[in-house]
Amino acid sequence: MIEVLYFAWVRERIGLPKENVETGAATVAELVEELRGREERYALAFSDVAALRVALDQELSDFDASLAGVREVAFFPPMTGG
Repeated sequence: MIEVLYFAWVRERIGLPKENVETGAATVAELVEELRGREERYALAFSDVAALRVALDQELSDFDASLAGVREVAFFPPMTGG
């Protein structure tokens, strides 16, 4: 079981701030594919992963990263300063 967190417009599109997900995914990319297949709102939120960043256990990561031993996955748009 992995806790998946959604921030900013990802949260708005999915309608949840977080959820626990039972997954067989080995990588973040595989998890995204599983989530996309759930419902249209997930497909919309993950339609352009180039517009997203991911953190595994609160450390920035890549979509090809392994989920082995990961307890938390967070998806969010890139941050801008100013």
